Amino acid sequence: MSTIQIVVAVYGTLSDLLSVASNKLGIRASNLYNGKGGLIDDIALIRDDDVLYVSEGDAFVDPQSEGKAAEDRSGSHTDWLTLNIGGRLFTTTRSTLVSKEPDSMLAHMFREKDVWGNKQDERGAYLIDRSPEYFEPILNYLRHGQLIVNEGINLLGVLEEARFFGIERLAEQLEVAIKNSHPPEDHSPISRKEFVRFLLATPTKSELRCQGLNFSGADLSRLDLRYINFKMANLSRCNLSQANLCCSNLERADLSGANLDGANLQGVKMLCSNAEGASLKGCNFEDPSGLKANLEGANLKGVDMEGSQMTGINLRVATLKNAKLKNCNLRGATLAGTDLENCDLSGCDLQEANLRGSNVKGAIFEEMLTPLHMSQSVR
Repeated sequence: MSTIQIVVAVYGTLSDLLSVASNKLGIRASNLYNGKGGLIDDIALIRDDDVLYVSEGDAFVDPQSEGKAAEDRSGSHTDWLTLNIGGRLFTTTRSTLVSKEPDSMLAHMFREKDVWGNKQDERGAYLIDRSPEYFEPILNYLRHGQLIVNEGINLLGVLEEARFFGIERLAEQLEVAIKNSHPPEDHSPISRKEFVRFLLATPTKSELRCQGLNFSGADLSRLDLRYINFKMANLSRCNLSQANLCCSNLERADLSGANLDGANLQGVKMLCSNAEGASLKGCNFEDPSGLKANLEGANLKGVDMEGSQMTGINLRVATLKNAKLKNCNLRGATLAGTDLENCDLSGCDLQEANLRGSNVKGAIFEEMLTPLHMSQSVR
C-alpha cells in the first residue's frame, strides 16, 4: 500500500468521502482507516485533524512500519556511525562493522539498531573503552580486508584487540605476523675466535658464565678456562687438549666425543656430565691443595683416561663401562657403586681406593702397582 498525503474537507456520507478520495488519488477507494488501523464504517466517527488512510480493499499496513522495513531492506547497513574509542572518534558505516566479520562482537553490537543499548556521548558517538591506537588497524581490516599496521604499533596490542572483538581470522593473521617478525634463534656453535674475544674482555677476577652455551666442535685447546661455569653447556666434539680447566664447573655438560688430552682438571666439577667416547689421556685431576675432582654420576662409557693422575677423585656411581684407565693413579679414589664392567685397569695404583659395590665384571686388573684387597671391593 503506497502512501500519498492529501488534505480534503469531510462532508456528506462515507460514500461521498470515498468518492472524493477516489477522484483525488486516482484509485478505487473502498476502505477507510484511522491512524491506528481501525476500519471506519460511519463518517460520524471522523474527528477534526484526523489522519485517515484509504485503500482499494487491502488490509491496513502502518506506513511508518512499512517505511522502517524498507529502510532496513535497502539502506540500514549503509548508515553512518561514529565510534568513540578511548576518546578518539572513528566514523564508518554499519555495513563495514557488520559485513566482513558477521560473527564478531562489533557485528552483534551494530547489526540491529539499539539492540545492545550502546552508550553514546553528547555528540551521539558510541562509547567503547578500548585503545584507539590498536583499534585503527582493525577498522581498516574491516573496510578492505587487508592487515596493515603502521610502524611503531605493537602487533601484540592489535592481536589482543582482535581477540577482544572476536575477529578470529584477523587474529590468526596477526599471530603469523608476530611470529615472522621475530628473528630466528641462532643456535650455531660459538667459535674459538668469538670465545677468545669474550675471555679477553672479562677481568681475571670475574666469573665467566657460559651455562647452556653451544661450543660443539669448537677448538678451545690450550686456553685458560679456569673457574668458568660450563654447566649444561654443549662441548661435544670440542678440542680441549692442554686446556686449563682448573675448578671449572662442567656439571651436566655434554663432552661426548671431546678431546681433553693433557688437560688440567684439578678440582673440576663434572657431576652427571656426559663424556661418553671422550679422550682424557694424561689428564691431571690431582690438586696439591687437596681439592678433589668430582665426577660423581658421570657417563664415562668408552673414555680413554690412560696415564691420568686421579688421586682422590670421586667417581661414585659413575659409568666407566669399556673405559681405558691403564696406568692411572687412582690412590684414595672413590669408586663405590661405579660401573667398571670390561674396564681396563691394568697398571693402575688403586691403593686405598674404595670399590665397594662397584661392578667389576670383565674388568682387567693386570700388572697392578699395589695389591687390591678384598675389603676394598666388599660392600
